[in-house]
Amino acid sequence: MFSHIMVGVTDFDRAMAFYKPVLDALGIQFRFQEDDRPWAGWQSSPDPRPLFLIGRPHNQQAHHPGNGQMVAFLARSRDQVREVHAMAMASGGTCEGMPGLRPEYHAHYYGAYFRDPDGNKLCVACHHAE
Repeated sequence: MFSHIMVGVTDFDRAMAFYKPVLDALGIQFRFQEDDRPWAGWQSSPDPRPLFLIGRPHNQQAHHPGNGQMVAFLARSRDQVREVHAMAMASGGTCEGMPGLRPEYHAHYYGAYFRDPDGNKLCVACHHAE
């Protein structure tokens, strides 16, 4: 469905310090980093796409997080949801919703919500029964 998802950041080094451990905890493979641009990407597995990218906006204008926009990452288990949320908090994120069941979405939806240091809203969710 997606080729890639790009999330804008203002401070690339700070963003890398946040995203690298969070995406490592999800087991998402790091693909590249170009400090002179700056941008970095992670890839899906087993296929190389979609990509998840972070970087400064291409137009060199200031980054602004969107209202109502969110990127949700798929977790293998509820334990992984809790682990990733904790890693996000330890890496400079802010909590937007503690790990837990969200039965208003469906009976087995277990998710956690947080923002990166630039205010981009992220989610990690598991859709399986415990």
